[in-house]
Amino acid sequence: MQQAKHFPSIWVTAFTLLAIVLHLYAATSLSYHRDELLYFALGYHPDWGYPSVPPVIGWLAGLVRITLGTSVFAVKFLPAVLSGVFVWLIAAIVKEMRGGTFATVLACATAVFMPVSLRTFHLFQPVHLDLIWWTVLTLLLLRYLNTARSRYLLYLGVVVGVALLTKYLVLLWVGGLLLGLLIFRPTIFRERHLYYGAGIALLIWVPNLLWQVTHDWAAVGHLQALSRQQLVNVNRMNILTDQLTMAFAGSLLLVPGLFQLLRRYRVLATAVCFTFAVLLLLRGKSYYAMGTFPALITAGAVLWEKWLGPTGWRYVLPVAMVVLTVPILPLGLPVIGEAALVTYFQDLERDYGIVPGRRWEDGKIHPLPQDYADQLGWTELQQALVAAYAQEPSPETTALYCENYGQAGAALMVKGHQGVPEPISFSDAFNYWVPDSLSEPFTAFYYINDEPASDLDDWFGQVEVVGAIDKPEAREYGTRIYRYSEPLRPFQEFWTARLADDPSPY
Repeated sequence: MQQAKHFPSIWVTAFTLLAIVLHLYAATSLSYHRDELLYFALGYHPDWGYPSVPPVIGWLAGLVRITLGTSVFAVKFLPAVLSGVFVWLIAAIVKEMRGGTFATVLACATAVFMPVSLRTFHLFQPVHLDLIWWTVLTLLLLRYLNTARSRYLLYLGVVVGVALLTKYLVLLWVGGLLLGLLIFRPTIFRERHLYYGAGIALLIWVPNLLWQVTHDWAAVGHLQALSRQQLVNVNRMNILTDQLTMAFAGSLLLVPGLFQLLRRYRVLATAVCFTFAVLLLLRGKSYYAMGTFPALITAGAVLWEKWLGPTGWRYVLPVAMVVLTVPILPLGLPVIGEAALVTYFQDLERDYGIVPGRRWEDGKIHPLPQDYADQLGWTELQQALVAAYAQEPSPETTALYCENYGQAGAALMVKGHQGVPEPISFSDAFNYWVPDSLSEPFTAFYYINDEPASDLDDWFGQVEVVGAIDKPEAREYGTRIYRYSEPLRPFQEFWTARLADDPSPY
């Protein structure tokens, strides 16, 4: 077997550090993301599963909270570091594909500056972990194909098991790889280590499966709600065209990458095609396919290296890709502050007539992309809530209800400050932590939403606004903190009736 070419460690180290520094620099440009607040809330309640995600993201959130705290920088720190790990893995895949220094530089530059990787490693979500696992699986499979060493099948089993505890989407890649092996390497199915690896994966996954069984297959309910509320509106053609936007200049590697995979690594090519076929069939979100990018951009980089030959002029390509990407960095990563981002997107609309990402789920165009607007207002909400409780005469006889998991997650982070209690919500995983009863005597009920609760009018004699999010660019703009006081009758009666309605976490 031909040995892999020299691993250009200086270039890999440089791009790895560049990715980490870039993400750490942008970490505190905005605030928490709505979803990050949910995932950190899971860390307060470690379990083997949750309604919308497997358990690993919650475990990691708990670990980060204990070791680094819950500041915005602490929340963004792990994904920033993993952006560097992603670059290193990309370089390792290039090495397995017999690529040289140029292919490594091209693939690493793409990995750092692709808009999709910029955004992915900015947020504490299962998505960045999922991308890491897809990349590791690609690397391990290549090592097995290149060496035929059975131990890599066991390593694959371990990674698949952990990946299934992170995000179920990895089943797409595993299914595609198995299909490719069945077609092009069928003898592997006579290899006992393949089944040992499968057993390891299942053993790791079993606790989460048992959790699903004991919680009425919550993941199925989540997927049904997702399909009904979001995926039904997905345009299949956009799934394909969005890949070019997600990669931007890196899209120059995607099609050549598929061509190279079809020539040299048909197992991976099959997995790529299988993934897109399933997503097109089921109307998956466009970013679900980004796990195929490591195989595509590395194979594309190797092919470009072959096409361009040893001339020094070939380095114009990665330089040009970086130069083209730098002006659009704010589309993928908030490297500038909130006010500068608003101006940046206004200028794009004025000068070029484009509004990238600014059309939200409500169909309207807003000042900022939804992902950025979801990172505004939470600190203000926390400060207003703590200030309100600082004036509360008896915090221990109050309750705090939040309408969505972002509000509840923000409130949970300041639990105990000035007597702020643990928030109650029926949204997502918070639904599982709702108390059956509220302690008496009961003096005040804090309610966070964008409008008052009309069903509380008959239960309290007074309501006042004690805080609000007044940042117009925030998706939570208009959210208020209402304080209901002077209860007219035992509030437990209302609460018992509300629980009897069996509110859904979706």
